[in-house]
Amino acid sequence: MTAENVSSENATASDVSESEAEALNVLVLAGGISHEREVSVRGGNRVAEAIRRAGAQTRVLEPNARLLDEITAAAPDVIWSVLHGASGEDGALRDVLRLTGIPYVGSGPAGARLAWDKPTAKEIARRAGVQTPECAVFPRETFSELDAHSVLTAVADRFGYPLVLKPVKGGSAQGVSVVEHADELPRALVDAYSYSDGLLVERHISGTEVAVSIIDTGDGPEALPIVEISPLKGRYTYEARYTAGDTDFYVPARLTEEVADRVAADAVTVHTALGLADFSRIDLIVDAEGTPWFIDANVTPGATETSLAPLAIRGAGRTEGEVYLDIARAAISRAQA
Repeated sequence: MTAENVSSENATASDVSESEAEALNVLVLAGGISHEREVSVRGGNRVAEAIRRAGAQTRVLEPNARLLDEITAAAPDVIWSVLHGASGEDGALRDVLRLTGIPYVGSGPAGARLAWDKPTAKEIARRAGVQTPECAVFPRETFSELDAHSVLTAVADRFGYPLVLKPVKGGSAQGVSVVEHADELPRALVDAYSYSDGLLVERHISGTEVAVSIIDTGDGPEALPIVEISPLKGRYTYEARYTAGDTDFYVPARLTEEVADRVAADAVTVHTALGLADFSRIDLIVDAEGTPWFIDANVTPGATETSLAPLAIRGAGRTEGEVYLDIARAAISRAQA
């Protein structure tokens, strides 16, 4: 099933009747100052509209210097952050939200910090028994003190080309490069360090890119149908993620039942090992032998019209508003427990 087919399902249907939905007051945070601001705005408006159609009250708020005062004045039942980048996903905002005493959707500060730091997330996944590509991490200072060429030559000798270079922290494939030859390394370094002071160099895994959205509405983490990602122009870049028509998606992914079960199980394992809550997305690559390799964990899954979590929700035969309300209610129950 391609993205076009999935996207059209239930597009005009009301999510749930107002009589079926509690009259929740949901405050959606969107925008911010990260490189992913536009994506956050689009996703936040989409989340708010889905929840509104499901019968709840919603308001979209852009964080500013008076954030705590504005949250207090809004007096929501629950807060839903759709802020991407460091401002929304590195754990700091969640520390701030916790101070309000108001329930919020998503992982707590500790889990967010672990997922935001890619090398840390990879090590936790590895210890939990999930395969992840071998990597090396280099703070910017490393290349100030050592000969960068020699260091990268040693990495290439160990891992082999192609190499994947990416910021140690960040999302939406920003600053990520797949390097086929040594002469491509200088530009890849500049790209990665423009988004973070740390560089992760990773062994490249060739295979099928997949994403597993995880929801927990009170009965434990559940893997939604796996989304297979098939970019039309090579890699799944930032542009391919957010430009309609640049990527084909298949829901469920074109995997054997045995491999799909393993992918889903590995995703739930990573979600649990990182201490994530409510709603996350785990990205993996499945190699030619059917082995899943953990790549990244996202505590704020994208919610735009081309994002992966909404595709997974619709692929499960459910609607965004229905699922989002279930998640919001679960976040409230968890906070009250």
